[in-house]
Amino acid sequence: MKWYTEQWSNHCKFSIGYNEEIHSEQSPFQKIDFYKSEEFGTFFTLDELMMVNEKDEFVYHDMITHPAFATNPDIKKVLIIGGGDGGTAREVLRYKSVEKVVMVEIDELVFRLSQKYLPITAAGVEEDPRMEIIFDDGLAYVQNAADQSFDLILVDSTDPISVGEGLFTTAFYKECYRVLNEKGILINQHESPYFAEYAENMRKAHKKIKGIFPIASVYQFHMPTYPSGHWLFGFASKALHPIKDIQVDAWDKFGLKTKYYNTDLHVGAFALPTFVKEALDCDER
Repeated sequence: MKWYTEQWSNHCKFSIGYNEEIHSEQSPFQKIDFYKSEEFGTFFTLDELMMVNEKDEFVYHDMITHPAFATNPDIKKVLIIGGGDGGTAREVLRYKSVEKVVMVEIDELVFRLSQKYLPITAAGVEEDPRMEIIFDDGLAYVQNAADQSFDLILVDSTDPISVGEGLFTTAFYKECYRVLNEKGILINQHESPYFAEYAENMRKAHKKIKGIFPIASVYQFHMPTYPSGHWLFGFASKALHPIKDIQVDAWDKFGLKTKYYNTDLHVGAFALPTFVKEALDCDER
């Protein structure tokens, strides 16, 4: 057995034993590696950072997708920025009421390799007639999108380095605000509150979004293979509050079977630990 090791902080590393590396390739944007392991199944990394694995991908993809639909069950048009593994699109497409999904992924190779090696997330996504996949820069796409053209934007990005950097800027969040309709919801990466570097990115992202959206909240989930396991998403909206406006009965009527998300957990996920609230300077709105 060999070991994949990721540096979580200057003094902490995370390792997974793997049987074989099944693919390694340098795209024009990043280094992509696929591995087979006993504990986590097939997993892939970008620039040697864990992205997706078969064992816990359902946690991330449930939590980036379903809280928005439980808050606004009438979502029809969805924009996914990033999400090249296909898992977020897979979950969105489970909603038969959704009419149009646009996924803008900068690196086509991520999607093509996921189709081949990680069908649990990518299989069937491209074939859905409601799906439009654009291999381009997400920031550029949003800048050129029409006003109020989407009900929901899901920013399924990497960390704010390399190709993901532009998706953590004030300019990007302002464009998202413009492109969302009057009940629009934005879900975006908020990193982790635990290690210093990630916590700083968390604070920066939340501060920027609070200055743009009238409703800006943060929710948490347990992601075992992301640094510290304690991971956050931001929930921002022009009009809908994730707790006050949750529509439990309407979401239940979708009849979706989920492995992580449920509406009780939805409410609990927004109840943050004190140290996280203090770091975010949360004046919940």
